[in-house]
Amino acid sequence: MQTRFTLRQLEYLVAVGQHGSVTLAAEQLAVSAPSISTAISALEAEFGLPLFVRKHAQGMSPTTGGRDLIEAAARVLEAAQAVAAVASRHLGTVHGTLKVGCLSTFAQILLPQLRKSYQQLYPEVDFRQFERHQVGLIEGLRDASLDIALTYDLAIPADLEFTTLGVLPPFAILAETHPLAQQAVVSIADLAAHPMVFLDLPLSADYFVSLFDQAGLKPRIVERTQDMAVVQSLVGNELGYSIANLRPQSEISPDGRPLRFVPLAAPVKPMRLGLLSAQGGRASLTVQAFVDHCRKVLSEGLLTRFSVRQGS
Repeated sequence: MQTRFTLRQLEYLVAVGQHGSVTLAAEQLAVSAPSISTAISALEAEFGLPLFVRKHAQGMSPTTGGRDLIEAAARVLEAAQAVAAVASRHLGTVHGTLKVGCLSTFAQILLPQLRKSYQQLYPEVDFRQFERHQVGLIEGLRDASLDIALTYDLAIPADLEFTTLGVLPPFAILAETHPLAQQAVVSIADLAAHPMVFLDLPLSADYFVSLFDQAGLKPRIVERTQDMAVVQSLVGNELGYSIANLRPQSEISPDGRPLRFVPLAAPVKPMRLGLLSAQGGRASLTVQAFVDHCRKVLSEGLLTRFSVRQGS
């Protein structure tokens, strides 16, 4: 049977399958929702079977046939990427699409600068960025919707490769008026006596709890959120302290409250920041160029600007 479909249509199909929504898929791919809807309809007409069950106000669920085709489409896209990588190696050029994931807790701090400087060097690259929590990054690398991810060494599975770019000790985020804000260093025991605003993201949350477990203590969590900006504003409004590993450039919360960043006393486990990829996922010159660029830029001091030195 002669088939007539494009890799772009398959990319849209996989995106809708992942997100369960044309709107969310459009946001992630930075295209219009009608373009994705048209592609899905064209594929259904081409294959002669429905790929999704449309549920009003509840998104789209793949049919049995749709699930099989989504899995097959993901494999085709991965193979196409491998073909492009071979061509790039022979041509010796950095071009094509680069899909970079970044941990949502620090995407706003590091990724825009890395993206800008990378695109200045390689203007022919179609750079696409995706902010996700750790589980989402791992899933994206496994299904090839991401080429590489900038993240922490949080529960890295054996089938993925992690390259360390820097080590980031944890620190306390405190309101300027907090009783511990003027100390040169604070301990986990110092913090445990105070209310905590908890950054509650998959796997990231386990790391923060482990800092207290190591000291035989439990945090007094009074609020949970998955948004670091909300964490900072809650802290700035004296609702509790929080803990992070990568500090914002400004010591002012998003709603204008002064913050203090105080290092934690050793011993506390630092976080390693680095690049995560599927095994063999760096064969493309375009991906490897991004790896090399991150190493260079971060080693030249970008990471130091956003870290707090550990106390002794």
